[in-house]
Amino acid sequence: MIDIRKLKELVRLMVTNDLTELDLRDEQQQVSVKRGGSNSVPVVTQAPMAVAPAAAGAVAPAASVAIPEAAASDDGLIAIESPMVGTYYAKPSPDKPSFLNVGDAIGEESVVCLIEAMKIFNEIKAEQTGTVAKILVQNGDAVEFGQPLILIKPE
Repeated sequence: MIDIRKLKELVRLMVTNDLTELDLRDEQQQVSVKRGGSNSVPVVTQAPMAVAPAAAGAVAPAASVAIPEAAASDDGLIAIESPMVGTYYAKPSPDKPSFLNVGDAIGEESVVCLIEAMKIFNEIKAEQTGTVAKILVQNGDAVEFGQPLILIKPE
């Protein structure tokens, strides 16, 4: 069991540094502390660590199975992926038109969407030249790092 003084110190450090999540691990234990906002109470979970970590080879086959399926359905298309975790926005503001639609020609400097992360709106550029083939996410969807957002047919 973690010492309550250490736990209080971790929570104080989180508040002082405006952290929302803290994960500490050693050979005997794991401690995760998460907080949602300024008024929420931190949640602490603690779990004993496994004696032997899972083999890295067990993860690789699952990843290699998913890649051929995606490649088969979208052969020749290039994905524009999310460079961060956040919220996807297809429009610069609610009353403006979308940055792009299926069939639009885009260049390397074309802004394709906004991703909001930590109250900051980040313009995502195509970095590819081509034609928009598919838009894989909806306006307002939460996106993960590396998640495909848009598929384009390269020129």
